[in-house]
Amino acid sequence: MMWPNITAAPFLLTGFPGLEAAHHWISIPFFVIYVCILLGNGMLLYLIKHDHSLHEPMYYFLTMLAVTDLMVTLTTMPTVMGVLWVNHREISSVGCFLQAYFIPSLSVVESGSLLTMAYDRFIAIRNPLRYASILTNTRVVALGVGVFLRGFVSILPVILRLFSFSYCKSHVVTRAFCLHQEIMRLACADITFNRIYPVILISLTIFLDSLIILFSYILILKTVIGIASSEERAKALNTCISHISCVLIFYVAVMGLIFIYRFGRNVPEVVHIIMSYIYFLFPPLMNPIIYSIKTKQIQHGIIRLLLKHKFSS
Repeated sequence: MMWPNITAAPFLLTGFPGLEAAHHWISIPFFVIYVCILLGNGMLLYLIKHDHSLHEPMYYFLTMLAVTDLMVTLTTMPTVMGVLWVNHREISSVGCFLQAYFIPSLSVVESGSLLTMAYDRFIAIRNPLRYASILTNTRVVALGVGVFLRGFVSILPVILRLFSFSYCKSHVVTRAFCLHQEIMRLACADITFNRIYPVILISLTIFLDSLIILFSYILILKTVIGIASSEERAKALNTCISHISCVLIFYVAVMGLIFIYRFGRNVPEVVHIIMSYIYFLFPPLMNPIIYSIKTKQIQHGIIRLLLKHKFSS
């Protein structure tokens, strides 16, 4: 039978073990971060949609990043706030499995989005005269569709197996959202495939993406060094700073979580919990801030938007 656990017993979310009495206080910074993520990424999407000067491949890829960050937040934060605010700990098995599906899928999508943004910078600096002919709207759409398909299809095999497992062990999840790594350990079944497949997937997606991005920036740096004018060199590098910052934040967070789960058996559980929250909150919070601070086109778009509302009122 393919789906024996659709009506299985629900799972219980924990939040911060040992700090249940302080959950209401802990909810305050979490709620502030939640609102900032929604406003920051929502603002980027609004600006890119309504400001025609931002209708370029670079900002279309930034749109993918902002959409992914919003999806990550909307996938995780409702259950987190439910636990912290009203102690709503119960989550259905289907809801838990879907959360365990979307979180890693969106990580692969975010990695792919950062890779496409690196490709954009690579073409813009290495081959600027052919930029418009290479990154056409059709190619941008194809890259975007490919990134999302890779993310949402690649993780399906292990998530489908979660539905077929029986769960005779504890149904308690040690945080306020469901991760595949933890759910599979609660199964009373052979989870060898669910242990090995993610390692292969991470190697072929996130780790490979990071290596390609690193190699692309080595080539970009080589090109920039060859530019005669120091002013032009600084200008070229400045267009990459925002992307490099987002790359570092994402890959440090995701790889830190991966290594903690794979090799941190002796690490205190609180470190696992903190890393998991950093993993899905810090990049979505910082990405719009970085692009708003470091990208003049975004800054000008914000100013135009504020002036428009000021004069219209």
